[in-house]
Amino acid sequence: MSYVEIEVRAKSVDLAVEAAMQELGVADRDQLSVEVIQEPERGFLGIGGQDAVVRVKRRKGRRRRNERKKTSQSQASTGGSKQRGQASAKNGGGNQRGQRQQARDKGRDMSRNEEQREPKIDDRPEMTIEEQARIAGEFLEGLVSAFGLEGTVTTIVEEDVIVADVDGEQTEALVGVRGSVRSAIHELTRTVMQRYAQDTARLRLDIAGYAERRRQALTIYAERLIDQLLEEGGEIMLEPMSPSDRKVIHDAAAARDGVGSYSEGEAPRRYVVLTAAKSVAAEEE
Repeated sequence: MSYVEIEVRAKSVDLAVEAAMQELGVADRDQLSVEVIQEPERGFLGIGGQDAVVRVKRRKGRRRRNERKKTSQSQASTGGSKQRGQASAKNGGGNQRGQRQQARDKGRDMSRNEEQREPKIDDRPEMTIEEQARIAGEFLEGLVSAFGLEGTVTTIVEEDVIVADVDGEQTEALVGVRGSVRSAIHELTRTVMQRYAQDTARLRLDIAGYAERRRQALTIYAERLIDQLLEEGGEIMLEPMSPSDRKVIHDAAAARDGVGSYSEGEAPRRYVVLTAAKSVAAEEE
């Protein structure tokens, strides 16, 4: 068989090689020997450019080598299958050893699970509510300082509740949209208290007077809805609120005759429903 050598011109080397493959009837580029005679040039604004020129011919003995390679691969695959069959017959004892190892591992896992189920000793001390108030105050002071704000922190104890107040014009930055940042700081403070003491007390936190302003605004809002409800009857479903905001709505409804309220939904999408029929308000967290 004679091996044809051709020269092909195209916009790029790859396009020239593809054209040569089509002309020679070759599907695999590895079957060709490619020599680049001239690299392509773009020119300036499409003027003065030149195409790529390649000289292409078939590689000698390529097809025969591929056939021999496929034959050897087929034989290797058949031999490998026989060897795997023999190995599986010999490894019966190995499977038994593997099963015994799995049984030992399972026993160790059960022992670890038993240890994990044992109750852990709570080494946190029992603190008085005054000591817990001191921890909450120190944490809030450090938080205000970390934000680089000027403000004062005071904590007092009212019955079984710690009342913490962060005051100062700059502390408005710790309130957030609709009190979102204040709520996060409230949870952080509770977490710090729980880290240092058992049976932590309840905490009520206000920042820059937001809680009081929020309570007054919600009370006015609830009064307007109650007036509307007494005139038109039926029920009014409010938007999802925090437990403290829902309590304000429940308190406003409880102070009026002929109106009831209850909560529905799951946190954080729990909301209040005002109804013209007198009902018992749902317990709040």
